[in-house]
Amino acid sequence: MPSGQQLSSLVQSCVQQSRQSQKEFYKFYYGFAMNVCMRYGDTNNDAVEIVNDGFLKIFKTLALFQPMYENYEASLMAWMKRIMIYTSIDHFRKNKNKYLVSEIENSHYEISEPAETSVDRMSYKEIFELVQKLSPVFRTVFNLYVIDGYKHEEIASQLKISVGTSKSNLYKARINIQKMLKETNITLYEQRRAI
Repeated sequence: MPSGQQLSSLVQSCVQQSRQSQKEFYKFYYGFAMNVCMRYGDTNNDAVEIVNDGFLKIFKTLALFQPMYENYEASLMAWMKRIMIYTSIDHFRKNKNKYLVSEIENSHYEISEPAETSVDRMSYKEIFELVQKLSPVFRTVFNLYVIDGYKHEEIASQLKISVGTSKSNLYKARINIQKMLKETNITLYEQRRAI
């Protein structure tokens, strides 16, 4: 792992379009980018496509990067994560004709936030596995809201849907996850009884 100064030099070489530096940068941050994009892609191939598109955007705009924190790498990773999320959203929008986006009027739909849900008590890996089983629409809204901390207004703006649709899709994603959790618990219970 390069130190702050080494990383800064690597970034400058990438800005100067050194192919070797860009290759090194890509290899170094590929896993990080893939972790972000896997949450949004339907398949591994989708995630790889999003990662590659995201790195193209990173290399095109790297000269504009300004560290926001004292830690250079933390700033760079936060900036790259945002690019990967926006690239994932672009991928979703490009393919959204494949997905059904349900529309519910704001005046007919209001969700109260529960104090704690079963999702709140799950590990990241467990959430990831369940979220990957959701439809692309539900998965995208769930990831943006629960994992990445976006507000419904931001999600609606990015996905070009209404705030009510964003809330509805989050609600339905949570319901589907709860159903999957219930099915998992029933299966585990039946397995224990058989022993």
